[in-house]
Amino acid sequence: MKVTFYGTRGSIPVCPPEFQEFGGNTTCLLIEGSERTAIVDAGTGIRALGKVMSADPHIGIDRPCFLMFTHFHWDHIQGLPFFAPAYDKRRKFVISAIGRDRYGKDIKSIFETQMQQEYFPVPLAGMGAQIEFLKLPEDHMVEGDASLRVVKHNHPGDAYTYRIQGKEGKSVVFCTDIEHGDRIDERVVQLARGADLLIHEGQYTDEELPRFRGWGHSSWQQAVEVARRAEVKRLVVTHHDPDHDDAFLRDVEKKLRTRMPNAVLAREGLAIEL
Repeated sequence: MKVTFYGTRGSIPVCPPEFQEFGGNTTCLLIEGSERTAIVDAGTGIRALGKVMSADPHIGIDRPCFLMFTHFHWDHIQGLPFFAPAYDKRRKFVISAIGRDRYGKDIKSIFETQMQQEYFPVPLAGMGAQIEFLKLPEDHMVEGDASLRVVKHNHPGDAYTYRIQGKEGKSVVFCTDIEHGDRIDERVVQLARGADLLIHEGQYTDEELPRFRGWGHSSWQQAVEVARRAEVKRLVVTHHDPDHDDAFLRDVEKKLRTRMPNAVLAREGLAIEL
């Protein structure tokens, strides 16, 4: 299993030169298994991913490609209209929002609204690729030798943590846009238990959290606590605040490594083989 980061920024994309080391695009993650591919969230980072995929005849043509969403806030969906492979008639994508509480909701209408004429010149139906919308009445799914489990966590409008288990038995947990509050969410800890890789948001520092209570985000220190309690093998902290420049994030990473030596902050282009 291979995990590649194409968008690591939270809330809004940023482009000044002092924000480029860790990346300025909003959330997008590619997870490649031996038989299938998953894209998690479609922030502005999915545009660069689309360029890579356009040169690859396998993803979405010879092998299934699932496009999964942790939630539907703007910074996690805004890149989809600029995703070039979605305009390729040869390709097929399965858009999914797993979670029993999301069953019955009209996921398709979210993307149709985003691409209606007032906002974008091409409608969803005009993209070209075959797009299927998948909803399940459970918090898990099995696809061949791979499996997926989710838990709902605290975020305005709700969001979900994903655990993806590959054919080889390797596991990735992606937890973003979560506000733990005064206590770490034990459901997330249990879902992440023993994972090979935990990707957890850390938009703020502990010192900043009181100013942003109710905004739906965590500190990097809370990400460390989840990783330690879940006994994961590796931690990557992502969803960087748009006001945190490279110098700020380098300092955070130094502090992070004093607590977990093999932990890093996510950077665009970072690829991890499991």
